[in-house]
Amino acid sequence: MFLKKASSFQNFRELLRNRNLYIGGFLYLAAALLNIYILRFLDYSVVLPLTSITYIWTMILSYLILKEKITVKKVIGTVGILIGALLITL
Repeated sequence: MFLKKASSFQNFRELLRNRNLYIGGFLYLAAALLNIYILRFLDYSVVLPLTSITYIWTMILSYLILKEKITVKKVIGTVGILIGALLITL
């Protein structure tokens, strides 16, 4: 969400001064570190499919906060990803 907001810059200098870029970058890094930490306890074949839940939250938050439209294609794609993730974990 923060990186999306940071993408509305006019020039590179404005981008570097945009606090949303740094907040988004920090959250991205924190998520990556958390993922690495979780891998100490669970197999990669379990962790990777669970990260597909991110697509659900992204779609919901982009609808609520960024006012993006949820189309039938997006819902079908998300459901397809989740079904694939479930099949991999089984």
